[in-house]
Amino acid sequence: MEACGLVVEYNPFHNGHVYHIQEARKISQAECMIAVMSGSFLQRGEPAIMDKFYRARAALSKGIDLVVELPYPFAVQSSDLFAKGAVLTLSELGVSSLCFGSESGNIDNFINSYHRLKTNQQDYQNVLRDQLNSGISFPEASKAAYRHISLSTDEMDLTKPNNILGFSYVKTIMDHNLPIRPLTVQRSQCGYHDETISGSIASATSIRKTLTERNTITHEISNSIPDTTKMELENYNQRAGTWHVWENYFPFLHYRVTTMSLQELSMIQGVDEGLEHRLKKAARSVHSFGEWMQTLKTKRYTWTRLQRMFVHILTNTKKKEIDILCNPSKMAYVRVLGFNKTGQAYIHQQKKKIDVPLIQKLGRTMHPMLEMEERASDAYYSILAPDVKLALRNQEIQPPIKIL
Repeated sequence: MEACGLVVEYNPFHNGHVYHIQEARKISQAECMIAVMSGSFLQRGEPAIMDKFYRARAALSKGIDLVVELPYPFAVQSSDLFAKGAVLTLSELGVSSLCFGSESGNIDNFINSYHRLKTNQQDYQNVLRDQLNSGISFPEASKAAYRHISLSTDEMDLTKPNNILGFSYVKTIMDHNLPIRPLTVQRSQCGYHDETISGSIASATSIRKTLTERNTITHEISNSIPDTTKMELENYNQRAGTWHVWENYFPFLHYRVTTMSLQELSMIQGVDEGLEHRLKKAARSVHSFGEWMQTLKTKRYTWTRLQRMFVHILTNTKKKEIDILCNPSKMAYVRVLGFNKTGQAYIHQQKKKIDVPLIQKLGRTMHPMLEMEERASDAYYSILAPDVKLALRNQEIQPPIKIL
């Protein structure tokens, strides 16, 4: 049995994801579809709208065979570290291919771009350094460096979010010489950042925006998600009493920042270049998370960078922890969130070949990365009523979801 890996967040799972799974199954010819999925907090520095267990169940109901967790230290990171954690996790599971959505839709463009970058690595680094020194953000500096070595063309536009992530997956595969075949599917109809639902295929951004603004699953949302996702969303909201959005965490963040010393803040991942001073100063007058973000945002400090920083403040994640945990040549473990019959059969087939622990629930003795995961879960559920928080938090110590 061969497996194809997908790197996902499913925030929430929608019709575009169904299309991606179907196309990945078709072009990979794999029997088992494995999703490595971010947990409580996501790559752009946001809390997932509902927890990872409900999101995993929605995915297992519509074509995914096995869901494993992308560890927190990699999940809330820039594209290269995010990709490294995801690809190395899939490598431990022995996938034969990895299929990602992209604006390009042509895998040869990614392969050729990798070789061009390797040939012009020094030029790229020089321009990147000069651009960063000029005071612009890393994403903008990187785009300028790519353009300098002719790596941002109509054929392969590395300013597009899914192309950037896809390029990072390909770089990880090739840099580590992994026996994984990269594949890509062209994104259909909507853009990654589109904020308006315009049909049956909509961006997760537009679905979340409509969901939180209307506080109900509208007809437009229902038309863009499977019935199983609708059911999981309704069940989670009924149980938790809320969606997980940044404004709910504002009092906790405000308390953390105002009671921490400048030195303590400077040790948190993402609090760089004196940002602790700006954080403290802004905290004196802001009344909401959105207002805080607007006060801090500059040309250099992008929305995404600031959101990631706030995640790490909320979870008390320190730079030294990330430095240690994000530099392995292989993953420390693989954590299973759920599976169906096919996924269960694949795990059984691969068990003897996987040379890292296969974790199915949190225990007493854990790897430091799992301890960080536990902290992230506690922070994620912190906005809920005590009895609800305890019930949802206990999912961490239960066996994986089984849809058999």
